[in-house]
Amino acid sequence: MIRIILRIAVWVAAFAAFWFGYLFWLINSYEMPKPIPNADAAIVLGAALWDNVPSPGLKERLDYALTLYKQGITKQFILTGGHDHNGSTITEAEGMKNYLVAKGVPAGRLILEKDARSTYENLLFSKPLAEGKGWDSLLIVTHDYHSARAADIAKYVGYSDAVVVGFKSQVLSVAKNQSRELLAFTKWKLDSLLLRFGLQSPDTPF
Repeated sequence: MIRIILRIAVWVAAFAAFWFGYLFWLINSYEMPKPIPNADAAIVLGAALWDNVPSPGLKERLDYALTLYKQGITKQFILTGGHDHNGSTITEAEGMKNYLVAKGVPAGRLILEKDARSTYENLLFSKPLAEGKGWDSLLIVTHDYHSARAADIAKYVGYSDAVVVGFKSQVLSVAKNQSRELLAFTKWKLDSLLLRFGLQSPDTPF
């Protein structure tokens, strides 16, 4: 009996090593599109607010979106993110809007999606907003470590002409975020299987 248990444990450990190795390769094989194509709009994926102000990581995403705006690559944005329950009194989307408006982006160019609590919901809830505006070509703005999962979710949700634009962070811990992303990507793969069979909605943040 002990031998069987040990054999099972070895197989589980081997599978886990293979799986996380595969995901690590997938996460790190992402390459920024060159050149970045012009698009009808960009979806900026939310992240934490700190006392109603974008955290350093979210500020990077917004600054990158601002660069795209100034370069004329896109002139419209969907800002997506709900309440993160860390003390902020506004949604991530509202905090993102406040930041970009203060940087000179007209409020009329910003569409807010204020309910999402995960990357899956970010993209799921943003899709009808883009369709309602007739926006076909879309950019998805996030960090590079998050790009592979965002692209996988976008494909699952049904985006037909979306390009993930992921950049390297100058303020976030690479090791910490890649380790977290391995768990988040694993959770998404499990959730997507359950969703296909109508068994679960991935309503927990990631």
